[in-house]
Amino acid sequence: MTAAATPESGASRLMSVPALIGREPELAAFGQALARGPAIVLVEGEAGVGKSRLLREFLGSPVAGRHRSLVAWCPPFREPYTLGPIVDALRQGTDRVGGLRLSALAGALRPLFPEWAGDLPPAPDQLDDARAVQHRLFRALAEVLDRLRVSVLAVEDVHWADDATLEFLLFLVARHPQPISLVVTYRPEDVPPGSLLLRLSSRPPAGTARLRLAVGPLDVADTGRLVSSMLDDEPVSPEFAALLHQHTDGIPLAVEESVRLLHDRADLARRDGEWVRRRLSDIDVPPTVRDAVLERVGRLSAPARAVLRAAAVLAAPEDAATLGAVIAAPAPEAEAGVAEAAACGLLREDGGLLEFRHALAARAVYEATPGPDRRVMHLRAGHALAARATAPVFRLARHFREAGEVAAWMRYAERAADLALATADAAGGETLLYELITHPDVPATGVARLAAKMPFTTFMGDERFRVLAASLRTALESLGPSPVEAAEIRYELGRVLTLMEDFESGWSELATAVRHLPDGSYRAAKAMTILGWPRESTAPVSRHLRWLRRAVPAAESLPEAERQDLLVERVGALVLLGEESGWSEGARIPSVAATAGEARRHGKGHLNLGDAGVRWGRYADAARHLATGAAMAEQYQFPRYAQTIAVTRLHLDWFTGDWQGLAERADALAGDPEIQPVTRLEAVLVRALLGEATGAPGAGEQFTLVFTDARRHLGSEVVAEPAAALARSLLARGDAEGALRVTGEPMRLIARKGVWLWAAELAPVHVHALVMAGRADEAAGMIDAFAAWTHGREAPAPEAAVALSRAVLAEGRAAAAATTPEAAGAATTPEQPVAGTAPVAGTAPDRTGVRGAAGAYARAADAYAEAAEVWRWLPRPYDMLLARERQAGCLLRAGETEAATSLARAVLEALTALGARAAADRVARMLRDQGVEPRGRGRRGYGDQLSPRELEVVRLVATGATNREVATILSRSPKTVAAQVNSAMRKLGVTSRTALAVSAIESGVVS
Repeated sequence: MTAAATPESGASRLMSVPALIGREPELAAFGQALARGPAIVLVEGEAGVGKSRLLREFLGSPVAGRHRSLVAWCPPFREPYTLGPIVDALRQGTDRVGGLRLSALAGALRPLFPEWAGDLPPAPDQLDDARAVQHRLFRALAEVLDRLRVSVLAVEDVHWADDATLEFLLFLVARHPQPISLVVTYRPEDVPPGSLLLRLSSRPPAGTARLRLAVGPLDVADTGRLVSSMLDDEPVSPEFAALLHQHTDGIPLAVEESVRLLHDRADLARRDGEWVRRRLSDIDVPPTVRDAVLERVGRLSAPARAVLRAAAVLAAPEDAATLGAVIAAPAPEAEAGVAEAAACGLLREDGGLLEFRHALAARAVYEATPGPDRRVMHLRAGHALAARATAPVFRLARHFREAGEVAAWMRYAERAADLALATADAAGGETLLYELITHPDVPATGVARLAAKMPFTTFMGDERFRVLAASLRTALESLGPSPVEAAEIRYELGRVLTLMEDFESGWSELATAVRHLPDGSYRAAKAMTILGWPRESTAPVSRHLRWLRRAVPAAESLPEAERQDLLVERVGALVLLGEESGWSEGARIPSVAATAGEARRHGKGHLNLGDAGVRWGRYADAARHLATGAAMAEQYQFPRYAQTIAVTRLHLDWFTGDWQGLAERADALAGDPEIQPVTRLEAVLVRALLGEATGAPGAGEQFTLVFTDARRHLGSEVVAEPAAALARSLLARGDAEGALRVTGEPMRLIARKGVWLWAAELAPVHVHALVMAGRADEAAGMIDAFAAWTHGREAPAPEAAVALSRAVLAEGRAAAAATTPEAAGAATTPEQPVAGTAPVAGTAPDRTGVRGAAGAYARAADAYAEAAEVWRWLPRPYDMLLARERQAGCLLRAGETEAATSLARAVLEALTALGARAAADRVARMLRDQGVEPRGRGRRGYGDQLSPRELEVVRLVATGATNREVATILSRSPKTVAAQVNSAMRKLGVTSRTALAVSAIESGVVS
């Protein structure tokens, strides 16, 4: 076993020997043939297909355990030595023959076994007839096998056996009765013409069963199972299995060696609970496969080798005439080479066209061909294909590029990219365009035109973006004085920088470009719309809205597809700015797509709305949009969209308390280098938040790293939540000034820009720091501004943050009141007021007549209860429970001990069920400090109340969604959703979905 990296832990794991996959029928046939008595079993198949593995598995099975087996191997020597395989097998079967009671005949074995001389009888008299000598020798070998009680003789790779060995095998099976079963493995394509093996396989002796097993390659599913067996039986992605099958044709040895090579190069990763390849592209040829292929090629004539190289260069099925044109040999020589190459087993023929049987074999031959020879053959291939009536532009682009013919390559590559994008092959089109844009010989005037065609849906990682940006800058510097051409390139550069999540630089390039872009053009309208996104760190909301308003008339005369693209960008900007109108305009983005272009636009729109739904606290909307976008990304293979959606869904599940498997998903996404930095940072943050909640060590250090990295990318929407997490950990240590240093700058930027949507996670922590620092009045002013912004908006998360901020302020003022001389008793500042939530039981008592510190704490408890109820409605169960925790603390300080301990017990049960161990331990300490023994460490039941997950389902059912639609939106199985619907109907005492919706609305569960 070998060590394999585990991205989720950074440790190493063992890569297992693969299991025998897909050979169950062959194993059963093996057993049945040998169970009926002596048999001849012929196991045929190409190199690496698993003949030897099948034989070993059978010999190790309980069925074979009833037989004494001996295995011989025929090595691939150029001149095999006489009877070598049989001699070596007998040596391994025994080291002494003295106790076998051999007859005088065994003296004939002395020349073959000099080490047995002391145990063998004297050598028999010399015979003049060579056939008689051989026959005597065969009889002696057979006697040894009989005395050793060998009932199964297996001979591997019989296609390499010498004639004497094959004659001995024929002698063994010709005996009557046949006392021994014979199993041979061989490659049909390597059996020489006229080989004695053909006689062995043609007709068995009377009374002897014969079984021929043709072992073939694995299919895609079994290829995946084989790889899974090497990785602790953990699943592999269907895409990875298909890629391996495509390049190895399901040959088990090639699959195994390829996976080990990928592991050695750290190219395996876990994502969403599955093993995947980090980059789904070509697979390198493993040395074992390469050496086997080149050994076979080396045995052929020069013309046949040339044909194989031509077939590797062409890399597609071609006729003999084209192969002959690529090698440029005289017709008779070319025809002979084609005939020999076709017969060698490396090529296959279909309808008169020849190609390599396996992609790895073709790669091995291609890579072994000297570079100058490859270039010449590519040029010949290009000219031969260009002469056809219908030019295969993709192949022509490849051949002319490899031949170094840049002008011809550029012409065909752009045509191929256009064709790829028109036929929904985004990956192929983007790869061709990337190669063109980044080639140093492409003229600067064509760079903007080429970049405009790039949809960027399959671009992964940062490196390709950096190279592309550098090429655009080079083109910009090399241009003449034309301001329009410069603006067009600058626009494309700004677009690339924005996709790289270098928002400040991208915003600057676009703002410069828009001055010279033609009025009414798509580029001008798109630049204005992107400038409407609040990515720049100082511009207020009003400036972004002005850009969006300017873009509207610029887009009026554009084609429908371009107007749809601008709608998607506009909606994304509006919802990120916190503008309620963004949701109504977002309703115009279709939820279906008929083409790849529509899927690219609409999928991006739903991704943006899903992300905004998480920020706004509109979680059912977020789940629905993310599910729609994910379906489009999967159907049309947009990996960049798919990964961004996966990270956003991770964040949503953190908020809504769907923590099952969340840590593993967060680890996989946080460790995926192909995800853009800011997006990946979101996964790292969720992993740290989950670690803090579950009591994992090192969360504070993780928050520091995330916050530091986020500040490099600017943008308060990126910095705010990491700042809140880090400040919360500082406050837990009593460092209010440190917390203010972390939260102050992003809060000032939020206030200056006026995008209070970004304050949902940050504001309560900033208020807490201000209160601890004695700046309660400043905190009150900030809360008022935040609350004013939420008015008139359906923004549940900011509304909950306002309620929690007011509760934190109320608790701080209660603590201040407790320190005054007139206070009814001493009270201290709570240890850690943090964002949190929990369901409200009953109506809060009237506190208006209660004075002093006790009354202040009681009113703070009511404020926490109000915040908890808003969090519950979202739902955000963890934040709800944290607010309930603070409520219980305030009730204790208010002297309402019984209510506090009762609430704390319920909170403890719910925190334990959620897996929030750190908060559960705090609440347990609170109870013990009151002399109350905590109880209820099991998973919490919700009694007659709807659980958070049932609440999500009921809200969607109330909109008319079916169970299957709800399952898609919430990423659950329809069976789970059905069970939750039935549970909700039981709890609300109704018997139909309509009654469920009505009851939920009447009871206030659904607004």
